[in-house]
Amino acid sequence: MVFAKPPADREEAQRLALLELADDHLVLSQRLGEWCGHAPTLEEDLALTNLALDLLGTARTLYATVAEREGRGRSEDDLAMLRVEREYRNLLLVERPNGDFAHTIARQLFFAAFMRPFWERALGSGDEVVRGVAGKALKEMRYHVRHAGEWTVRLGDGTEESHRRMQAAIEALRPYLDELFVSSEAAKVAEEEGILPVRAEIRPEWEETVAEVFDKAGLTMPEWPHPRLGGREGLHGEELGHLLAELQYLQRAYPGAQW
Repeated sequence: MVFAKPPADREEAQRLALLELADDHLVLSQRLGEWCGHAPTLEEDLALTNLALDLLGTARTLYATVAEREGRGRSEDDLAMLRVEREYRNLLLVERPNGDFAHTIARQLFFAAFMRPFWERALGSGDEVVRGVAGKALKEMRYHVRHAGEWTVRLGDGTEESHRRMQAAIEALRPYLDELFVSSEAAKVAEEEGILPVRAEIRPEWEETVAEVFDKAGLTMPEWPHPRLGGREGLHGEELGHLLAELQYLQRAYPGAQW
């Protein structure tokens, strides 16, 4: 069985830290894309697809940067489409199945509430590419937070049934939230060198954003003493395998195919 390997040196650590971010955005983009044609309303169908495209754009830039810097002749497509499940370093949160609409909205709120201050801090990165990505992604994450926040309030403060489903979604995703604030060995190197923000330092702002939304929605955040970790080490649930089977099908069925 192949697991994600620890970085061999500081340069590789920097690349792996960017790869982690790329994987987060690609996997969540794919999850949101699964709603295309299935969302509750036509307007929301378009909105979720656009959120997915925002995330995909960020992933593409990061994959292309990693591919160029590693100098092994790989492309962004190779990194996205030709790695096996255990080589992905994404958060467990982003690979969680869509479930009902409340699960999707809760997952999006939790992720966007973290990435908004992350990219804001990354505007001061010592890496030119990271600064460039942050400038674009920050604007997108501001909208993602607003979109997910408004839906969370609408569902949480709606009918008895919508409130129940929203609260259930929060409780189902709670075990995966602490991983947002844990830096891998690769990320620690990037943080020390001023390339990426320190994840643990973002928690107070994340908690403030989520608490503000929950207060309006009448929702509560349950305690969870046993966080589920492992995504950064390539330890994923079977859900990621199913997601990648769909995501990578065309590339693997027709290697090198071009439009």
